[in-house]
Amino acid sequence: MAKTDGISRREAIRTAGLGGAAAAATTFASSDTANAALPAKWDRTADVVVIGSGASGMLAALAARDSGSSVIIIEANTDIGGHAICSGGHLALGGGTSRQKQYGVADSPDLVFRDLTDWSVVEPNGAADYRFNDREIIRAFADNCAATFEFIAARGVVFVDKAPDTFGGSSVGNSMPRENHCAVMNWPTVQTGRPVAADRQATTSSGNGLMRPLEAAARRAGVEILLEHRMTALHRDASPSGRVRGVAATFKGAHLNVRARKAVILATGGSSGNVNFRRMFDPRLTEEYCGVAGEPWSKQDASGELAGLAIGASLWGGANQTGEFGASIAKPGKIACQYGYANLTWMPGSRVFDQARATGLGVSDWQNLILVNMLGRRFYDETAGGYSSNNWNAIKAYTPNSTRNAAQTKLNPYTFLDAALAGIGDGRNGGGPIWAIFDSEAAAREKWTLSPPNVDAGGGFFFQADTLEELARKIVMPHQRVPISPQALAETVARYNGFVAAGKDEDFGKPAPSYTISKGPFYAAWATPVIHDTRVGLRINAKSQVIDMQGDIISGLYAGGETAGGFSMHGLARATTQGFIAGRNAHAEKG
Repeated sequence: MAKTDGISRREAIRTAGLGGAAAAATTFASSDTANAALPAKWDRTADVVVIGSGASGMLAALAARDSGSSVIIIEANTDIGGHAICSGGHLALGGGTSRQKQYGVADSPDLVFRDLTDWSVVEPNGAADYRFNDREIIRAFADNCAATFEFIAARGVVFVDKAPDTFGGSSVGNSMPRENHCAVMNWPTVQTGRPVAADRQATTSSGNGLMRPLEAAARRAGVEILLEHRMTALHRDASPSGRVRGVAATFKGAHLNVRARKAVILATGGSSGNVNFRRMFDPRLTEEYCGVAGEPWSKQDASGELAGLAIGASLWGGANQTGEFGASIAKPGKIACQYGYANLTWMPGSRVFDQARATGLGVSDWQNLILVNMLGRRFYDETAGGYSSNNWNAIKAYTPNSTRNAAQTKLNPYTFLDAALAGIGDGRNGGGPIWAIFDSEAAAREKWTLSPPNVDAGGGFFFQADTLEELARKIVMPHQRVPISPQALAETVARYNGFVAAGKDEDFGKPAPSYTISKGPFYAAWATPVIHDTRVGLRINAKSQVIDMQGDIISGLYAGGETAGGFSMHGLARATTQGFIAGRNAHAEKG
């Protein structure tokens, strides 16, 4: 093996990030670099230190505490919950849960494993939901998901009283229904700041119904939650097989070091909000894709991944991130606002509404508008959907691991999203902004109120004018890198109006184009695709231990949920189960 200044090349690579303050750490926290050696003094100490308080982090903390370890959670936000608390609360945990048995669903860990590793399941565009899943990680999930469900149910989470179904699921397996729904009960939602109506509390599913009971259980159990504390680096022994000993963090400008006697668990919620990180897997996702689902409540900033990389960890499962299935990138469900994810509406009363700025306009009929790129040109059928994904019974005559499944899938290699992200032919990456163009009659048909708090004119996500030419000149905002030609926009609308008159869209096949855009005022509303899931992250093993670039375990470091890679499933199930696995195994560490 080659030597470098008296040490092996392998050791040189592995020690490049040790001590939490290697040069690589500055890519993670350029404004805050820890000491090269372990701290002379620790400000706080616990057996297990969890970074992040979302679905994975809270389960990890509860599992470790339940096993007997002392636990500190470090949370950068002003409140707990992460991406999970903004979710619909849909929890695809199967494998033989008590809920499945109650409703006669005959599931098993082996069936979960078979489903989630079936290479033959493909979507209409050819993307494979399960083909690139790490078998070791899926086996661990399959063997622990039922136990995770019972653990959650025993800690105050109430489930909507119905049989497991498919609602909210994405890439959760074809053989059995596994989706459960966390009832919001009387917890105020983060979207509104208020509880839902009393008669709907037991039937409305919400991430609040998962995270608030878990938070209460954690606090009762003695888990210490440090809000507004941001991890800036991992502390690791300076040797080729050095152990992670704790973390550096900041709190309101003060620096502190938190020791983990046994282990640190990274559960920071993924990387979808970090432009340069996400572009490693899809160069198209440039800055204009700024309406990340879950934000502005949670920042999916890749902080856990970058901290792990700084001490030698490996990334894993990049194919699942690049694979075009599910809601990793979604067609916007709301327009005229920055945060247009279909299943998350920020309302006045939410503590983050000052950052969200608008509720957005839900589109009931895409016939009421056209979508144009930043040149003012249409690019696809506006009524078309986005990427699909597998769920229970999506393939009716399902034969596991068989090419026969593809015969039931109608091939459609193109989607609205690929067209939207295609760019404008100027040699640069990035396809946005995308603008919805409509007139006053469309607004009346949709029953839209085109004023705050419904639209975000102040933020540059909504414009109006008396003529189309004037509208084009008004569309000025940081992400509109080229001006829309007034003539081009007017020509686009005129051509579309001709299709309406003829009853046929000669350009993109929009079925029976229905309404002209002809009565001012005219409007341009932000309608740029939304980034959602993170499916790439740190490499872990079956115990949720983080693995380095040589395939070795980084002692004392765990990861789960969207911080971990190798697993294509959307949502809460993988996050909670991997948190459960990580917490129990972290407790068992000898330190």
